[in-house]
Amino acid sequence: MKISYNWLKRYIKEIPKEEDLVNLITFKICELESVEKSPNGDTVFDMKILPDRAHDLLSHYGVAKEIAGILGINITEIDQNIHSESTNISLLGNNSLRPSRPAQGSPEEHSASLTSGFEDLKIDVESPLCRRYMGRIIRDIEIGESPLWMKELLESVGQRSINNIVDITNFILFDKGQPIHAFDLDKLESEKLIVRNAKIGEKINLLSYENLGKERIVELSENNLIIADEKDPVAIAGVKGGTKAEVDKNTKNILIEVANFDPVSVRKTARGFGIQTDAVKRFENEIIPDWCSPVMNEVSSLILETCENAKLENIVDLYNEKKEERKITFNRGYISKVLGVEIKNEEIEKILKNYNYKYNFLHKSDLCEVDMWEMVVPKERLDISGGHDMAEEIGRVYGYDKIASVLPDLKLNHKDSDTWTKICLAKNKLVEDGYKEVMTYALVEKGEVEIMASASDKNFLRTNLLDGLNKSYELNRLNAPFLEMPEIKIFEVGTVFTKDGEEMRVAYVDKKNKIEMSLDKFIEKEFSSDFLREKALPLESPRQGLEEQKTFKLWSNYPFITRDVAVWVSTEKDGEELYKILKENGGELLIKDPYLFDKFTKGEKTSYAYRLIFQSYDRTLNDDEINEILNRIYEKIKLNGWEIR
Repeated sequence: MKISYNWLKRYIKEIPKEEDLVNLITFKICELESVEKSPNGDTVFDMKILPDRAHDLLSHYGVAKEIAGILGINITEIDQNIHSESTNISLLGNNSLRPSRPAQGSPEEHSASLTSGFEDLKIDVESPLCRRYMGRIIRDIEIGESPLWMKELLESVGQRSINNIVDITNFILFDKGQPIHAFDLDKLESEKLIVRNAKIGEKINLLSYENLGKERIVELSENNLIIADEKDPVAIAGVKGGTKAEVDKNTKNILIEVANFDPVSVRKTARGFGIQTDAVKRFENEIIPDWCSPVMNEVSSLILETCENAKLENIVDLYNEKKEERKITFNRGYISKVLGVEIKNEEIEKILKNYNYKYNFLHKSDLCEVDMWEMVVPKERLDISGGHDMAEEIGRVYGYDKIASVLPDLKLNHKDSDTWTKICLAKNKLVEDGYKEVMTYALVEKGEVEIMASASDKNFLRTNLLDGLNKSYELNRLNAPFLEMPEIKIFEVGTVFTKDGEEMRVAYVDKKNKIEMSLDKFIEKEFSSDFLREKALPLESPRQGLEEQKTFKLWSNYPFITRDVAVWVSTEKDGEELYKILKENGGELLIKDPYLFDKFTKGEKTSYAYRLIFQSYDRTLNDDEINEILNRIYEKIKLNGWEIR
């Protein structure tokens, strides 16, 4: 999420300097991907917002509130006053130009019609997947340029200015985190919208379809929630608008949609069509329906600012299942125990006050065993459900850097499962037989169990181990000289997936064998029942028999070249001297010690055959370079009177 420093200053008048804000965000809120300067001189923080805080932090307003809470300062609320014939609406209020009519529950009751000063706007909500839908007609607008301040803020977060109406919808999405959509009213069949599931065979021509490839038209399914007029789909709910009611330079009258859709439905639909937009990102992570009302007020106000002659009509508001106020309780002892440091009541109260949380302190009494806090959870904080979440919140704001790191005194009485024991036995047996363990992909191109994967060649779960093991064998076989292995022998113990379920299997491959079987069958084949009863449990501790610590050595991305040198020498000492000559004259391109792969004696002479491996870290070697090194080595060998085979 890109957050503009200048945008934050609209809400926080005494905002910290950029460098101080970097530390505050990093240590108190989330990880920063980057901090960059935009072309207009603004500072942009790319914040890595995790799903648990996506409900409230995928907006400048949400981030500003979080910063203000940490610093213990007040946020500046930006009022948007709408002047109509009879009513003023504040951004922070919860009123419409006239009372709206909420839905009562069943799909048949998800319908409302309000009479305005012009025509009737009718909205039918036929699916419970739409949790709230607000609509307003605005007439006599003028399509033009946006104010300079809005253009600059949008530019800071990578958004290109299009026109005042489109820019306002984008501005509010990044400002409040609530997606909105504007329809060209005159392109609809009538002044009526229907929120429903698509019908089989229905199609829609999408806006901004570049990420879908060449095809603009997509076919819908019954699982897709759509917005439709009385004839055609005009938008995929929460995902993308259609071209039928697109706002263009000739648009005079618009219908503003501010809605809230089921997050799971939006996610499945978006993934099904391969669409990922800023609106999808927010809907799929769930935002609260309560945002719709203030956002409708704000968009109306901004449109009036850029279109002086615009006329607002009444708001139709269908709100399904308003949620009750949530309360949680927690006590200081629990918070301190979870964090591992004593937190005083005064510190807890300070944090609650700084965030403007509504709370009561309940003293120890017959109703509660200890002093505790009762807090009303802010509606937008969907991540807070109990005292454990408040422990995290208080610890984060208090400062994890103030909490000393202490290893807990754990006493574990652990017993390995039978399956794990068998896996360890199988691996130990194959290692003893000279095999090396590999781990291949569980996601493959073809199989029986399909998954929703991000890569087109990995849409299925594997049904066997040998396919992946054979590929690994071929790759490693080519590198056998580099690995200084006379033969490649590899194995894998892993899970395969069929329509009948999962199964743990063992597979091993060498130059003679390609074998796969179930784990149970392998154990039965390799071990006697007496051995399993007497020796299988318990296994030795994983810490026993550990080799000495290994050091990492960077590998090269360039191919290696091998050369074999075989020489007749007279004595064992000559053989040792030959090794020194090869190593000392191989130069820096000789990346491994000479590898003795053959030795035999004939008469009074002994043949030593060494394999030399050359490789560069910055280029691909050629034969001329290697031949020059070998010629130098051959000269040294001849000076010692030895015979090159």
